[in-house]
Amino acid sequence: MYAPLLANRYLTSRIIPFIAVAAVALCVALVIIVVSVMTGFLDKVRDSGRTLIGDVVVNYPISGIPYYEELIADIEALPEAAAASPIVETLGLLRMPYGTVERTGAGAAQAGGEVVRGRIEFVEVWGIDPASLDRVAGYYERLYWTKPSPEAAAKMAPDDPRLDPYYHRDEEGRTLRSRRGADGIVLGIEVSEFNHRTKDGSYRTMARREDEQDREYLMSNRTLTLTLLPISSSAKLGEEQAREFDVVNEFQSGVYQIDSQRILAPIAAVQDMLQLGEAELSDPRQRDELGRPKVIGTYPARATTIVVRAADGVSADRLRDAVDLAYQRFAARVAADPTRTLIPPETASVDTWEGRLRNLIGPVEKERELMRTLFSIVYLVCAALVLAIFWAIVQEKTRDIGILRAVGASRTGVLWIFLRYGVLIGIVGSALGVLLAWGVVARINDIHDFLGTPATPAVQGIAWVATAAAAVLAVRGMLRNSALQTVFWLFAAIGLGVLATLLHFHKGIVVWDPSIYYFTRIPSEVDRFTALTTAIGGVVFSVIGSAIPAARAADTDPVQSLRYE
Repeated sequence: MYAPLLANRYLTSRIIPFIAVAAVALCVALVIIVVSVMTGFLDKVRDSGRTLIGDVVVNYPISGIPYYEELIADIEALPEAAAASPIVETLGLLRMPYGTVERTGAGAAQAGGEVVRGRIEFVEVWGIDPASLDRVAGYYERLYWTKPSPEAAAKMAPDDPRLDPYYHRDEEGRTLRSRRGADGIVLGIEVSEFNHRTKDGSYRTMARREDEQDREYLMSNRTLTLTLLPISSSAKLGEEQAREFDVVNEFQSGVYQIDSQRILAPIAAVQDMLQLGEAELSDPRQRDELGRPKVIGTYPARATTIVVRAADGVSADRLRDAVDLAYQRFAARVAADPTRTLIPPETASVDTWEGRLRNLIGPVEKERELMRTLFSIVYLVCAALVLAIFWAIVQEKTRDIGILRAVGASRTGVLWIFLRYGVLIGIVGSALGVLLAWGVVARINDIHDFLGTPATPAVQGIAWVATAAAAVLAVRGMLRNSALQTVFWLFAAIGLGVLATLLHFHKGIVVWDPSIYYFTRIPSEVDRFTALTTAIGGVVFSVIGSAIPAARAADTDPVQSLRYE
């Protein structure tokens, strides 16, 4: 019975145990805050990377999958699938409306004889069907230059261009058709040099010369040339295909690598340029009445990729297995039909969205685990602090320990007093650390916004008043000949003075810049698994830190301890 009573007395009768509690709390809070932000960042990368992909991806590059409409019908008939959409993926060259300027003769600059040789961008091209892609991956929601909802408009900056109807390109982006009826393309928002990302995560179109208006540089006012190179299934290069497209909108996926490289175009146009569209199949050995090779059939259109969205409650892995079986049945059925002019590949790559993006997600996961490992070193700091504090307590309580041993307390009983003491400090410190971390993470964006704005005169005044009060108390301690009060309040005055000076010159610090990190807000959700394991770790290492002083106390000789001065 004496063990818990003494542990409670030692915990509440001195200030030094509270220092140990504070040390454990800060160590636990530090680990939880850092790992929670990293976990939130990883979750945002996952969610953004999933954009325009769906849950499962069927892929057969270059030559593509023929009769893909039938395959999509088979997939959408599966109870595990909600929708599917075809895509043609390739790489291409896009001529932008800026770059080097060629002067066409002497005095051409004055005469206006200049020709802009547009800069060539290397881009990833997706030929898409907008309607079906929206059903799979919410394509319409990713279009940037659209009319905002009243709720979204209320949160926008007053100078956000999307509040101006001139910038609304909803219908054009959804149909991939320009206002003049031509084929349109949608660019990733970072492809154009004209788009400038601000600190709130929104974009502004920037004029290149002072005498021009910003709105003139909206990419939807431009016609660009896209060049693709057909590649046959026998690895032979065809003749390059160049075609002009009107830019009808831009999209934002949330991943810089995608938004700076990808463009979206009508699937029929891309198929035609890559020679993957539907075509007549003729036999040169036979002639029609006009002497031309006789048409004997139709060569089917092909798609290189099919993206699939899972039905509600269906996991991506389960959908992948179902789609894989559906593809095998489709390939076998087409291969057994002698009327088919093209046989699909026996196997195609069927993977989940996460497997498809493993090169994007994998490094972030490794960085999180690295941060978790590095910051877990603070456990050793926690154990060392507890050990030092407990060593001092054991040293202070030598006579008490000797009395306990003299009246019959066993070594195990004395050991258990200090181990229980360490458990209490670990539990209290870990609980306070979890609460502190939750408070910081939940309000981390408010804290960041506060740091990013200059201090108000009222805040600066409070800091200076606090500095003066601490200085007065330090002088009071000197007059009373109290070294403790003098030193304590002197350091408090110095610290508050430095803080007041920093607030005076503080103009705002932006740590999480959306133009760099590409997310407008810092992740603000506590990683519950990390919080649990870190709290347990705080208790365990507190016990470890208290074990050596506890063992020393248990080995105390009662005779020598009673003689201890």
